[in-house]
Amino acid sequence: MASFGALTMLILQFVLGTAYNLYGTAPANGKSIGMFSSPLLAIHVVLGILTIIAAAFLVFRAVLAKIGGPVLGASVLGLLAVLGAAGAGSAFTSNGANGASFGMALATAIAMLCYAANLVILGKQRG
Repeated sequence: MASFGALTMLILQFVLGTAYNLYGTAPANGKSIGMFSSPLLAIHVVLGILTIIAAAFLVFRAVLAKIGGPVLGASVLGLLAVLGAAGAGSAFTSNGANGASFGMALATAIAMLCYAANLVILGKQRG
């Protein structure tokens, strides 16, 4: 269920990020915007922080459960991808670079794939 929760959070993050990209004010070259400069962006940032916590919790749970192997690997990679998306988001708010925006989307997709893989792997183990 934790992998499903993380996947759901990432889908919400993707929707919020896309909405801000379409309807928000992008930072101009050399002119930063604050991470809490709009309600939509503020929600995106707060949910991002909660997503980092959830991703770290998944790694912690995988270690405690001694699951190891693919589930632990996917959880660690998912956490790294979430941290990468956060770093790209921070870069985007400071310079508005298209590469940073793409980096957020790509890292989010990788994290989503990791948590979806966990659901498949753990589902097969239950069945």
